[in-house]
Amino acid sequence: MAQNPGRDTRSAQRDAARAKAREIREAHKKSEARRRYGFIAGITAAVLILGGLIGFAVVSNAPTPSVSPTNMIFEGGIKVGKDLKAFTPDVKPTTEDVPNIQIFLDYQCPFCQAFDIPNGALIESKVAAGDWTIEYHPISFLDGQSPNAFSSRAANAAVCVAEYSPNSFMKFNNVLFANQPVEGTAGPENDALVAYAQQIGATDLAKIEKCVNDKTFTDWVTATTSKHLGAEWQNTGLKVDSTPFIVVKDQRYSGTTEEMANPARFEQWVASVWNG
Repeated sequence: MAQNPGRDTRSAQRDAARAKAREIREAHKKSEARRRYGFIAGITAAVLILGGLIGFAVVSNAPTPSVSPTNMIFEGGIKVGKDLKAFTPDVKPTTEDVPNIQIFLDYQCPFCQAFDIPNGALIESKVAAGDWTIEYHPISFLDGQSPNAFSSRAANAAVCVAEYSPNSFMKFNNVLFANQPVEGTAGPENDALVAYAQQIGATDLAKIEKCVNDKTFTDWVTATTSKHLGAEWQNTGLKVDSTPFIVVKDQRYSGTTEEMANPARFEQWVASVWNG
């Protein structure tokens, strides 16, 4: 009986995809064995590509959001400035010309956590003093890495906090990474996400709780992810092809595991890029 070339080709493609997935999983295991918060840029990109391909059929057909947040005004991001106050349509806490850090992140991404935890205290100190500003751009493409869709639920919760307690956003961002689930395990449920908001002193908790439980901004997060994932960022020639995607003055921050987790190196890089 004659073989079906198309079927053989599809089978080969599936086998290749499975092999690639196995390679990535093994790389992750080795990374975690070396360092709990391992940051490996090449694997990050591979995870993003694989996760993006798996979820792209959903993301690329993202529904038009019926509700959009009012404080995510920086191309889908929220900016935080002096005294950790958020920029809103009515408030501009930092007027000085200071370095502005732009960061795309997924709350399920272990390499985002690897950057956030070691550098969090430095960033919070610099931003609170008015020496830096930071734009957070939450996206979601890693729901497949937890059995209860932590990636999209955490992103929605973050946008809920941005909407109803914007000055609490940085602290909420940090607590989400501090409680990130290990890949393949369930993340915090909605009641825990609301409890984190209360823990860091967020206001309008009743509205935040309703927003989290109703998944008010999930469609918006999906549409924002579809818009930016794999696209060029602000005519810089840089593509949002992995997370964390960190940019200052049109230059991207990157490095080895140890370098990315080194606050002194990051502080020096920001200064050299901004003054260069």
